Amino acid sequence: MEKKLNSLKNRKESYKTSINVLISFKYAFSGISYVLKTSRNFKIQLIFAVTSLMIGFLLQISLSNYVMLIATIMSVLILEILNTSIESIVDLVVKKEFSNLAKISKDTSAGAVFLASINSVIIAMYIFAPKIKFLF
Repeated sequence: MEKKLNSLKNRKESYKTSINVLISFKYAFSGISYVLKTSRNFKIQLIFAVTSLMIGFLLQISLSNYVMLIATIMSVLILEILNTSIESIVDLVVKKEFSNLAKISKDTSAGAVFLASINSVIIAMYIFAPKIKFLF
């Protein structure tokens, strides 16, 4: 929680739109950095992503399968970042009070990440199963 407060203090004028593209990139990298530092699930998903890419390299999958694998990995990571964003906004609005609508918002955004994760397993099976079967 303290990390969240410190990052908020550094963005006093975050309501403004940056006129400098490089500063916009800085904000984007700051968001990714925040998720890397604070989200256990994002770290786990990155470990699976790197592992999948290494397996793909070892099994010498085709370029088109690599593109499919990278697109799937990116979809999961993007949704995890959006999930973190939604959860932060909900926490900001409801503070420490229970709200059924807040619960629905947080649960559905987590559900989106879950579905993307299931999709990534299906894609991985599609890509890796024939190569692994060929080895035996």
